[in-house]
Amino acid sequence: MSAGSPATGGEVPALPTALTTLVGVRHPIVQTGMGWVAGPRLVSAAADAGALGILASATMSPGQLRSAIREVASRTDRPFGVNLRADAGDAAERVRIIVDEGVRVASFALAPSRESIARLKDAGVVVIPSVGARRHAEKVAAWGADAVVVQGGEGGGHTGSVATTVLLPQVVDAVDIPVIAAGGFFDGRGLVAALAYGAAGIAMGTRFLLTSDSTVPPAVQARYLAAAVTDVTVTTAVDGLPHRMLRSELVRALERSGPVATLLTAVRHAASFRKLSGLSWAQLVRDGLAMKQGRELTWSQVLLAANTPMLLKASMVDGRTDLGVMASGQVAGIIEDLPSCAELVDRIMTEAHRTLARLPR
Repeated sequence: MSAGSPATGGEVPALPTALTTLVGVRHPIVQTGMGWVAGPRLVSAAADAGALGILASATMSPGQLRSAIREVASRTDRPFGVNLRADAGDAAERVRIIVDEGVRVASFALAPSRESIARLKDAGVVVIPSVGARRHAEKVAAWGADAVVVQGGEGGGHTGSVATTVLLPQVVDAVDIPVIAAGGFFDGRGLVAALAYGAAGIAMGTRFLLTSDSTVPPAVQARYLAAAVTDVTVTTAVDGLPHRMLRSELVRALERSGPVATLLTAVRHAASFRKLSGLSWAQLVRDGLAMKQGRELTWSQVLLAANTPMLLKASMVDGRTDLGVMASGQVAGIIEDLPSCAELVDRIMTEAHRTLARLPR
């Protein structure tokens, strides 16, 4: 079926929410900042489709980030954002780049500092942290965050144990800023369900990874499309933190490995990431200490956590499904196609309007 509005077959009607008003996009949909996946091509395609595209910066040097921002801006005139690691040693420099380049939105995988929020807001940048617990949402809201992404346990990558349907209403009831629901969303029915819970929109990672605008190698996308829901697992073997991903040869090997083999693997990947990123060993250790703070992690796990980007790069860039980490939401088990971002967003919005029209009044 071609994309179009339910009534006329033309452009899908907008569905205004607090999110669309806040960031200036047409549809209440966010493409999340996935490392090695959310580059200029995907972000600009999502933005042109009427969603909020988020550029992933954790795998880029500051110079590469500035270049990537400028490339997105050359591809689209729509609003977009940049995702930052709040605990990165050069986070302040990345904030400065975002401000200098006039980026509309700054999103964070971890809670940013009160000072970072204030600086971004003073520059007119919309601040949207991601959280996995009500207390974290309350904290960033009190610090001045403009909105918050709430990811339930169904979501890919580092995740919690509370399902979206339980976590989302808790956060909606706890804060007075727009709440964006993440974890388990892929279609228009999910968008309507999120709105019914009180969310202002949905954020999706795996669904945008599996589009024709994604740069993920075909062999890796095929692995995702072939996965069943039961093939998406949560493991702590990669970096000591609960991490939802496709079960792979690497995951099985890490789960079988003893401490010595795990340490050797960690050091090897850390050396590769240090060379690629230009970070010094001191910077890697500093980032590792930031990750270790408040967590019961071994140094092998800290090293793996600090260079998880290399494990992602092996699959998302190099196409090595045998050696790489393939972060994934559970929805991978029910996704069967690779639409363009425009086709995907139009499909979701068309289905959302039809779902709303069917509800009793």
